[in-house]
Formats: sequence, C-alpha cells, structure tokens
Amino acid sequence: MFGSLGMPELVIILVIALIIFGPKKLPELGRSLGRSLGEFKKASNELRNTLEEEVRLDEQREQRAKLAAEQESAVTAVGNEPITPGSTVPPASTVSRNTTATSA
Repeated sequence: MFGSLGMPELVIILVIALIIFGPKKLPELGRSLGRSLGEFKKASNELRNTLEEEVRLDEQREQRAKLAAEQESAVTAVGNEPITPGSTVPPASTVSRNTTATSA
C-alpha cells in the first residue's frame, strides 16, 4: 500500500508527526485525513461510474443508429416502399429497381 516504505520508515514518520503536532492534535489529524481519503475515494468512484454510464449510453446510441441504417437500407432495397404490418415482401426476383433518379 505504501510502496517502498517499510516499518522502520513508518515509525520514524510517526515519531516526527508526534513531535510536530503533539499527542492531543495527532488523533484529530488522523481522523480528518481518514475522512479526506474516504471522500476522495467516493468522488473517484462516482466519476468512474459516470464515465462508464456515458460509455454505455454512447454504445447504445451507436447500436440504435446502426439498426436504423440497416432498417433504412432494407426498406430501400424493397423498392423504396415502407413495409407495413400485415403486408408481404415480394421475392427478390420480382422486385424491380428504379435505376433512374427522380426529381421532386
């Protein structure tokens, strides 16, 4: 957790902190440091969750756009006529394609 800090180094740091801040102030500093680390961890988790949610929503938008494009190309392939519920799709050999451009 502390990387290359071993037990002797931690003891030296604790003794120096005890000398600088005193025995009455040290527990209060420890509590405030613990609260700060907890808030930082909570904020970083919220940020990570927000980013993951945005990525998931972006993937859903891409899938919807891809599906819409596939549906549009399927409708165009049938002869530019939308398929309505209950209608049948003619076989591919009987579908005539309009190769000339029409102007509106």
